[in-house]
Amino acid sequence: MLHALSTSVPSPRQFTYPFCYDVDPLAEAASEELQHYIATTGLMSAEKGCGKMFGVLVVEYEDEEGALQRGFLAAYSGLLGGRNDWQYFVPPVFDAQQPDGHFKRTEREISAINREISAIEHDPQYLQSVAQHEEMTKRLQAEVEAFKVEVDVAKARRDARRKSGEPLSEEEQAEMIRESQFMKAELRRRKAMEQAESTFHNPHATLLKSLHRKRKQMSDELQRWLFAAYRMLNAKGEERDLIDIFREYTHAMPPAGAGDCCAPKLLQYAYQHRLRPVCMAEFWWGESPASEIRHHLHYYPACRSKCLPILTHMLKGLDVAPNPLAQKRHTAEPRVLYADEYILVVDKPAGMLSVPGKADDSASVSVEEYFANNSKLKIQNSKFLKAAHRLDMDTSGLLVLARTEQAYVELQRQFASRETVKRYEAVLSGVPKHTTPHSTFHSDVPEPITQNSKFKIQNSSRQPDSCLEAISLPLIADINDRPRQRVDMEHGKPALTLYNIVEVRAADANTAVAYTTKKADKSLTLVHLYPKTGRTHQLRVHCAHPQGLACPILGDPLYGTERADRMYLHAAELTFRHPITGEPMHFLSPSGFLL
Repeated sequence: MLHALSTSVPSPRQFTYPFCYDVDPLAEAASEELQHYIATTGLMSAEKGCGKMFGVLVVEYEDEEGALQRGFLAAYSGLLGGRNDWQYFVPPVFDAQQPDGHFKRTEREISAINREISAIEHDPQYLQSVAQHEEMTKRLQAEVEAFKVEVDVAKARRDARRKSGEPLSEEEQAEMIRESQFMKAELRRRKAMEQAESTFHNPHATLLKSLHRKRKQMSDELQRWLFAAYRMLNAKGEERDLIDIFREYTHAMPPAGAGDCCAPKLLQYAYQHRLRPVCMAEFWWGESPASEIRHHLHYYPACRSKCLPILTHMLKGLDVAPNPLAQKRHTAEPRVLYADEYILVVDKPAGMLSVPGKADDSASVSVEEYFANNSKLKIQNSKFLKAAHRLDMDTSGLLVLARTEQAYVELQRQFASRETVKRYEAVLSGVPKHTTPHSTFHSDVPEPITQNSKFKIQNSSRQPDSCLEAISLPLIADINDRPRQRVDMEHGKPALTLYNIVEVRAADANTAVAYTTKKADKSLTLVHLYPKTGRTHQLRVHCAHPQGLACPILGDPLYGTERADRMYLHAAELTFRHPITGEPMHFLSPSGFLL
């Protein structure tokens, strides 16, 4: 399991902070050794149709003569080709795949219950009884609704009689009361029949409920048993199971697959064999999944939903590098383009939050905080200052802040109803495959409002929608790796981006990707992006995803492939109406991106 590492690269002073890191040269050398092994052995042929996350952990140890040596361990995330026992790689923290083990035996019992449930649900007699039950339920519902109409009509007739002004006899009054009481009782009776019929009484249905309860109970018990079997070590020699770890850090049960990612596997093996962790890295090999964005041979941080609680425990006792995101960032100051007593329009620099951040971003000053706390700016009404929309921290460009509650509500309405028009400029890593229109889009969103505006800009680079190409990929939060977003055709929220390609700098005509070497193509593309919806990371995902432009934004730390001095995405043009006066407002802030 321990592999030789022949390199003169010095060891880093601190261990890798796994959730945000630049790959240490030593970890990169180990990664290249692993990549050579994968390429030459054909290992990934067992994982058909998709890629896999791999990881390396460089360790130090003393040999038999007491001399300090270095080597590395390798791991893959989850299973590889349905197996967890491949040579060359560290074993799982807990092996649940033994055919005669408790997990597999119980799993087979649950599978048998699933087959029994499926057989009942497809039984013709059961299906017929379900159809009859549904028909009876609909009939009773219709009868109840029809009788409600009769009740309302009778009540209206009695009310009209009482208001007619004509005297009522005692017999007539008594009859009206009896009618009202009878109809109310009858309505209650019919509702009770409907309610009773809504519960499906059938021997098959009773058995199904019993099987469902049994399956859930067995699944929950098996999951708890499995999580308790994962006993994670740390550098101090302390041991805790997953249930205990997640109870402290998330107050919930662990998610499925917790403990099977690369980092926990590697650290567990190192601690068990008295190897001192030095640095680590994780990279993706192969095709990107349909929903996520993963680039071949690109390095990625550990996931947060599964690994953050586990690694917080496992890294105790190691001298870990500080979180880069928690360190104060030096960035340019936002530039004020327009200010009145209701709004503030600024040009936000890259690396600055729009609104106060949480957790890792807490060390960065936001645009809101900058203007609210900087007394030198002498901005009145600074007690209320809220961004009406947001730009990602790594995105620069036009941002509107409201200075009154009334202005904030109206600006939010305009952005939510898509009455605003936005244009972004971005530099992409590579050349998009789609360089000719592949989708036609007809928009009901108005063109930029420039007529009679004192902010009218004659040289707007806005293109008519009919001249633009479209990307439509629904997005949803990746709950296993926040803040990343993923494409989900079934559950994602609609996301639409129009774009046009402005300029291409082709640096390498051979752009084919071979899964044995790193991509050498350094082509760049300048594009203009027009988001028609405002989903989180929409432009970044639409550019990077294989079904979008398949070219990430240069310098994108989440979805990109190449590091740069910044993420090359800039909010260059913004059109809206003044929230109080209704006056058209149009601002332009060229990015200055040159190829």
